[in-house]
Amino acid sequence: VQLQASGGGLAQPGGSLRLSCAASVASLDHYTISWFRQAPGKEREGVSCIRGNDGYTNYADSVKGRFTISRENAKNTVYLQLNSLKSEDTALYYCATAPGYYSGSYCLLGTLFDSWGKGTLVTVSS
Repeated sequence: VQLQASGGGLAQPGGSLRLSCAASVASLDHYTISWFRQAPGKEREGVSCIRGNDGYTNYADSVKGRFTISRENAKNTVYLQLNSLKSEDTALYYCATAPGYYSGSYCLLGTLFDSWGKGTLVTVSS
């Protein structure tokens, strides 16, 4: 699976961005798709996930209520809407896929994912 993430950029605190992840698959139905991020000097963090078959979603506590993940199966694309951005959201954001269906904390574990995009940089600064 090839993944292309886009949509990163510079935003002010309190601002918004929308990230996109386009997947080169016949259908998202058979995958769990997640967003991860890594800030300089920090470990990679699972941000959010969505299951392609039923739309189940999960979020890290740090972004719950501010970020929204969605999918558009017809375009094999997953989106991550970032609202109420904070400086601590600054990071390189990656999307990744895992065959099958995961939930809870499992869908935010990077070790389960076997295809990764190159990442898109989000910088939150005034």
